Order: sequence, then C-alpha cells, then structure tokens
Amino acid sequence: EYAARGGSRSRGHKYSGSDNLGNVGWYKHNSGNKTHPVGQKSPNELGLYDMSGNVWEWCSDWYGDYSNSAARNPIGPIRGSLRVIRGGSWRYLAGNCRVSNRNNNSPDNRNNNLGFRLAAP
Repeated sequence: EYAARGGSRSRGHKYSGSDNLGNVGWYKHNSGNKTHPVGQKSPNELGLYDMSGNVWEWCSDWYGDYSNSAARNPIGPIRGSLRVIRGGSWRYLAGNCRVSNRNNNSPDNRNNNLGFRLAAP
C-alpha cells in the first residue's frame, strides 16, 4: 500500500498516482476486458506503473483483521488460509482499484486478473 500511495512523495490520491483512475489504470470501464502491457498509463509519484487496476497484486501478508492501534505499516495475522491482494484489476469497478482497498484470495488460485510484482529490499 505504501508503494501504491506514492511513498513519502504521496499527494494523497484515491488511486495510485491520480484521483482519475482512467489516467493511471485499466479497469472494467476502459480495459476492453483484457490485461494490458505495463507502462501504458501514467506512473505514480514513485514512478511505479499499474499499481491500480490491470491485475490484482499478491501481497505477502495473510488476510485478517488489523490491530485496533494505529500503525504505519500494518500487518495481518502471522498465518492463515487467504493472502492479501491489492490494486483491483481490468475486470473490476473503480472502487476495487483504490489504494486503500484490500481483498483476499486463496494462494493456490490462478487466473488472468491476478499477478505479482518483484521488488528488491
């Protein structure tokens, strides 16, 4: 979520890099019902493309409730049966593509609107 929001350069946008999803992501109303090559839309404040829309991104966190206390980088439970996915996809409405949206899926699920992003520490 931190990277999707634009990190320390964040301007507080609803989607990753803009308040207008059409500028930064592929979703149900502009995708033509398919994925698109990365980088055809505008990047966010960190120069990252397609953090909202195109394909859901697998996250390393297990899905579950967050703690009630405030946290800068909240994490879910230490184990579980569902993984967090974020970003929405070409198949979903704009609300699913908000940087604040968090969903889940079984780790053994594979389909054409799920993906992952390699990141180095």
